[in-house]
Amino acid sequence: MLDYRFIKDNLEAVKQNIANRNMKCDADAVAALFDTRNALVSDVQALQQKRNANAAAMKAKLTPEERNALIAEGKALKDQIAAGEEQLKAVEAELDSEARKIPNMAHPDAPVGAVDSDNLEVKRVGEPRKFAFAPKDHVQLGQDLDLVDFDAATKVSGNKFYYLKNEAVFLELALVNYALRILVNHGFTPFITPDVAREEILRGIGFNPRGNESNVYALEGENACLVATAEITLGGYHSDEILPRDKLPLLYCGLSHCFRREAGAAGQFSKGLYRVHQFTKLEMFVYCLPEQSDDLHKKLRLIEEEIFAGLGLPFRVVDTCTGDLGAPAYRKWDLEAWMPGRNNGEWGEVTSTSNCTDFQSRRLNVRYKDEDGKNRFVHMLNGTAVAVSRALVAILENYQNEDGSVSVPPALVPYCGFDRIAR
Repeated sequence: MLDYRFIKDNLEAVKQNIANRNMKCDADAVAALFDTRNALVSDVQALQQKRNANAAAMKAKLTPEERNALIAEGKALKDQIAAGEEQLKAVEAELDSEARKIPNMAHPDAPVGAVDSDNLEVKRVGEPRKFAFAPKDHVQLGQDLDLVDFDAATKVSGNKFYYLKNEAVFLELALVNYALRILVNHGFTPFITPDVAREEILRGIGFNPRGNESNVYALEGENACLVATAEITLGGYHSDEILPRDKLPLLYCGLSHCFRREAGAAGQFSKGLYRVHQFTKLEMFVYCLPEQSDDLHKKLRLIEEEIFAGLGLPFRVVDTCTGDLGAPAYRKWDLEAWMPGRNNGEWGEVTSTSNCTDFQSRRLNVRYKDEDGKNRFVHMLNGTAVAVSRALVAILENYQNEDGSVSVPPALVPYCGFDRIAR
């Protein structure tokens, strides 16, 4: 979340940022509540000072009348302080609720736009393959090669679930091990994270745990949810901690299942493995000093590029527009791989990386001590190393052969033990 004082002192800029992000929230209400809260704090403190003076006066030599007057005054002050504190508590709760709706400020270079078509392409790696035959989409390939079973998963689990079978199982494990090795070589500490997190951690990261707009599965009666990404569990790892300055940056990577409701996601681009309720993902997460975050954001993007270039997949990098940014993100880049089976050939998002500055750390209370010994909020960043289901879409469609087989990217062969899938 943004600092209350920052919102008040930069009110017009905050309101413009909300408009650029195409979001609905009330910065004016936050500024007004902040003023009300400050006035109530001053009032309560003034009453507390009077109570202290009253208590001190009781120690003097007093007549019975003077003592009774002071006792009556003390009781009145006690009641006034209690009422003031109750009012302050209510205002602070409302202030916190309204402030949490305000998105992070966007990077000055982030393209201003409303939808993903306004994203700006900044780089392209590789060229889309020209096929001498009519390419199949990954759904058809998965069925023909007995790699994916959607029908059985629908029967057992419901829509947008799937069984991976045969060589696809080894491909998933190969993708994880391939990407994990790259991350470890870049200095990341590997984790396998829980698939469940408390609701307060989700709120801290910026996810809405409940309600119609929530994209996560809440566990009834547990005050917890299935995670939509290991960003949640890695971001919560150091909640309410003060991190040693000399240990920053901390580079973590987490392997987890990801569960997403994907409510309202429909259409041809949602079929198959592209948009599902459960998938495996290897996520990068960084805690760092504020002055480090811009360079580390570029580092995360370059690692994503390294992973997909190593797989031999054509992709482009887009600078995400303001309307397509998540609320916590200051800036976000997406990698979009070429998918021949997507509308006769289109780009499809496979990874993203976001610099969330101190937006999440304020909510989760993750700090460090600066050189003057003052507590400051760290910056927090995240990035997808590999979301397995979407990587499989790109691999199956780009590496298919005219005889119906699929070649395995050379980088994965040492991890899966075969170089071709055929029936």
